[in-house]
Amino acid sequence: MLAPKARYAYSEAMAQQKKSRRKTPGRGPAPEARKAPEKRRTASTEANRPSKRAPGLLLFGKHAVAAALLNPKRQAKRLYATKNGLDALTSLCALPTGLPVEITDMDSLKSLVSGPNATGDSPTQGVVLEVLPLPGYSALDFPPKAAERSVIIVLDQVEDPHNVGAILRSAAVFGAQCLITQDRHAPPESGVLAKSASGALDVVPWVRVTNIAATLDELAQMGYWRVGLAGEGEATLDSIDLGPALVLVLGAEGRGLRPLVRKHCDMLAKIPLAATGGLIDSLNVSNAAAVALYALTQGMSEQ
Repeated sequence: MLAPKARYAYSEAMAQQKKSRRKTPGRGPAPEARKAPEKRRTASTEANRPSKRAPGLLLFGKHAVAAALLNPKRQAKRLYATKNGLDALTSLCALPTGLPVEITDMDSLKSLVSGPNATGDSPTQGVVLEVLPLPGYSALDFPPKAAERSVIIVLDQVEDPHNVGAILRSAAVFGAQCLITQDRHAPPESGVLAKSASGALDVVPWVRVTNIAATLDELAQMGYWRVGLAGEGEATLDSIDLGPALVLVLGAEGRGLRPLVRKHCDMLAKIPLAATGGLIDSLNVSNAAAVALYALTQGMSEQ
């Protein structure tokens, strides 16, 4: 055991040793952690970032957005746009009074519309509109027009949104009364469908029903003649006699019209196709709809 003087000398020596270590290069006190430089927020970066992800249905493309703004039955919630997109949109329609408008950039718009019914590379054309879905309709809302041709399109389990959108566009061009689909086997309203329709989603009423066959019976009782489009149809579209009220029924690509739906058509007709040696024996359903609508409306106008 050390004597008191020895213990004191030992303590002094240890203190001196610690003191000398502190003065050794590289052994000084830890420097303060460097703070990452704060990102400067500018007016432009704040304007280019949407304040939050829109929770509602998002429509995009200048024609789809303009048609939605012009539709009195469509409720618009907020518009997201680039400056150029807003200029292009206001050349097509005036903005409703009180509609919130958020100026952003193209990348933010692409990010905004990405999701289950759209993809990040969807062509927004610089405008995205948050809306509520349109109200529903009934087939009974569309009786034949007096002294005027009436055409209704019925889709039997056509589920691709691009095809349904394109068919809506053709329906608008050829003056169809409405589009009818089965509720469970049709795409929902979406930005992709609205973009494919190029505004027709807000022009042509879209009726969703539970049972296509029962709806065809209702239309027959209202005075409509029901024509199903099928490759094995007994007549070509340009050769049939048409009345003033017509229902055009189209099936899904591949399987076509279901047997029960066929039974509820008054006749089956086909589009005449050029011989291709069996390589091409059908059209895409949206192309077939456009050709059929042209042939039928031309035939009806000549009678």
